[in-house]
Amino acid sequence: MTRIGQAVILLHVGDREEARNRLGEIWSEIGERGDSLHRCTLAHYMADAQDDPAEELAWDLKALTAADGPVPPAAVRVFYPSLHLSLAADYVKLRRPEAARIHLARARAATGALGDDGYGNGVRAAIARLERRLEAEPGEGPRPFPEQSP
Repeated sequence: MTRIGQAVILLHVGDREEARNRLGEIWSEIGERGDSLHRCTLAHYMADAQDDPAEELAWDLKALTAADGPVPPAAVRVFYPSLHLSLAADYVKLRRPEAARIHLARARAATGALGDDGYGNGVRAAIARLERRLEAEPGEGPRPFPEQSP
């Protein structure tokens, strides 16, 4: 986690390429079978380091897959609102508002895991901002999850 954090610092100061390189090295080491918290965190930040929205989506999907492992630890569950929010934002960038709405609804549904703190309030505020943005987009409103469709 320390090395992931160091790469994230590079990302936050604008060195996306070096952050991608370092995160990629760590991903190669832990692989698809590493600790779910590490994989989820790494893939989530690797998505943020991408320039191509399709690549960003691919990494955010890897983050969600890691979180959906056999028994996700409580530390991963608190990320579900943010993971689905990121996926919704990816789909907006890719001009797929219906997919964005699905993940935005999932993000909203998962907010019960968030605390009443800076992180939780920030995620809830970001969800609300994206909801307002999508309200202006043409298309249907939120629909049930695909697995709940008749």
